[in-house]
Amino acid sequence: MGVRKKERAEQIKEAKKSLAFAKLNNCPTSPRKMRIVADLVRGKKVEHALAILKFNSKDASRSLEKLVLSAIANWQAKNEDASLEDADLFIKEIRVDGGAMLKRLRPAPQGRAHRIRKRSNHVTVVLGSNNNTQS
Repeated sequence: MGVRKKERAEQIKEAKKSLAFAKLNNCPTSPRKMRIVADLVRGKKVEHALAILKFNSKDASRSLEKLVLSAIANWQAKNEDASLEDADLFIKEIRVDGGAMLKRLRPAPQGRAHRIRKRSNHVTVVLGSNNNTQS
């Protein structure tokens, strides 16, 4: 590995250590349905986002609520001395990517078969702070 590439990799690794994030892999919901819920909370303050997710009727909001709570717990683990109220946390980034797909066959009329694709997704939540103790 070249020197510049190695230095850049170290910089990226150090930047990731200061971030508070949480990942959910292989959630058995289609990415499209999860993105609808993720768009509701993108850029919102954490308290407001949790309120939105708690009272949303979609099934994807339950798993997203647990993921945001996990990201908050990860932030608290990194910043034991900082208080949650003073930090002014918000959802800096939320990504929903497609995951593995289970492929099944369903019988159809006249000897045919239709392919059923059971989609899953990967969700990443990154928290940011407005008071510059956490970027």
